[in-house]
Amino acid sequence: MTMMGGGLPQGKGEVGETVANYPTYEGAQKAVSALIAADVPARHIAIVGMGLRSVERITGRLGYASAARSGAINGLLLGLFFSAILVIGSPSVPIQAFVGVLFVGIAIGMLMSIVTYAIVRRRRDYASVMQVVADHYDVTVTADSYHKARQVLGVTGAPPARPQAAPAQAQPVAQPAQPAQPAPVEPPKYGERIAPAPPVTEAGSEGSGEAPAAEPRDGETSGR
Repeated sequence: MTMMGGGLPQGKGEVGETVANYPTYEGAQKAVSALIAADVPARHIAIVGMGLRSVERITGRLGYASAARSGAINGLLLGLFFSAILVIGSPSVPIQAFVGVLFVGIAIGMLMSIVTYAIVRRRRDYASVMQVVADHYDVTVTADSYHKARQVLGVTGAPPARPQAAPAQAQPVAQPAQPAQPAPVEPPKYGERIAPAPPVTEAGSEGSGEAPAAEPRDGETSGR
């Protein structure tokens, strides 16, 4: 619980070294009081709850009767508040007005409580109290007052070791992309027509560039 008038120490968010641990919060409070009495700076001390978990304690079953009863109590307080304002504002007001305002407050409180229960009763039909508890509480101090705090609390033995950070996992190395393989050529199927291949010309005729000689016509002599 944080008390008014104090603030968090400036700078780092670290709470220092663990001096001792206690199973209850009251034990940790007594240790802090002993450290402050021994002139350990209060801003060097912290109580750290370890293994925090939330606990919801069921206090009873809800119903229209219990809702009306709790609403009547709240309405009574509301009626007393408005009645006090009425009396302070008008000291000569009759007692009937005071009692009337009181009953109006009770009726309003009961009505609001019953309406609220009618809305939420399908999801929640019980009353409970939520609290946060810890497995144990560590009393920590900064390095400047660590040895003095151990002497004040009578702690002996080696100081607790700090938890080691988990090593970073190696990142996988990306493999180079493999070139795409050409698709295999399938043989023609039975009955499938194959396109004819283009004609192949001789190398000599391609390189000479001369047109082929025309054949002699009928009746012409070869000597011509």
